[in-house]
Amino acid sequence: MSLQWGGTDLWTLAVIVGLTLVTVLTRSFFFISSKSWQLPHWAQRGLQYAPIAALSAVVVPEIVTVQGVLITTWQDARLFSAVVGMAVFFWRRDVLFTIIAGMAVYLPLHLGLGW
Repeated sequence: MSLQWGGTDLWTLAVIVGLTLVTVLTRSFFFISSKSWQLPHWAQRGLQYAPIAALSAVVVPEIVTVQGVLITTWQDARLFSAVVGMAVFFWRRDVLFTIIAGMAVYLPLHLGLGW
């Protein structure tokens, strides 16, 4: 017999409340502390690479795999749009222009040729 509150198991509610408390406590730790402190230099340097590492972890598998299996053909619009996007980014250093250029290559290949 499980206890319920409004159609939800009380154990589930207890877990949600517990996770909420842990999240609020850990995120507000910096506000609770009365003295200022800085991260060590090695940690600050490491955090500079976090955005590119996270972006690579999301984008690269999407480009080179189809449902977890490596692509085996060069006729994939994602490959060409990624190459053009990288080239445009290194040329212009403009993220919006990179996205526009990549999509300008991707859409005709994907929709027009069916790649």
